[in-house]
Amino acid sequence: MKRLLPSPWLSLGLLGGWLLLTRSFSIGQLMLGVLVALLVPLLMAPLRPRPGPLRRWGLLLRLILRVGAEVVHSALLVAAGVLRARSRPPRGTFVVVPLDLHDAHGLAALAMISAVIPGTVWSELAPDRSALLMHVFDLDDEAAFVQHFKTDYEQPLKEIFE
Repeated sequence: MKRLLPSPWLSLGLLGGWLLLTRSFSIGQLMLGVLVALLVPLLMAPLRPRPGPLRRWGLLLRLILRVGAEVVHSALLVAAGVLRARSRPPRGTFVVVPLDLHDAHGLAALAMISAVIPGTVWSELAPDRSALLMHVFDLDDEAAFVQHFKTDYEQPLKEIFE
């Protein structure tokens, strides 16, 4: 069954997305949607990486909660920075963060974390995965930011994936 349907949730999502985009539940659109939902995962299966090992589920839950709190906190800071931009413009800058995390799944999770937190953007990963270039919306202390990023996000991901 896994060979015929390598990713059932992806197939279900593709079928739902197809039907929503076509805005039709006719038998023809349903058949086309099922065909897309079955063929796309089969054709893309060789491109999907193997699932990564998750070692510490409790730590993963704490990381998710920490990121959620950081999203709210950073959104408030960015909003305040935008509101006071005339009197004190934000000091946006690029920061190089040295990385100890080298697992592909951990780096993908780190990229998602940095993308979801307002005020930070993952800009570039060094070819040898030794450093990350990030843009920060408003930065007072680069060393404190790097330490916070490594301690709060990179270290837990390293423990989870490596």
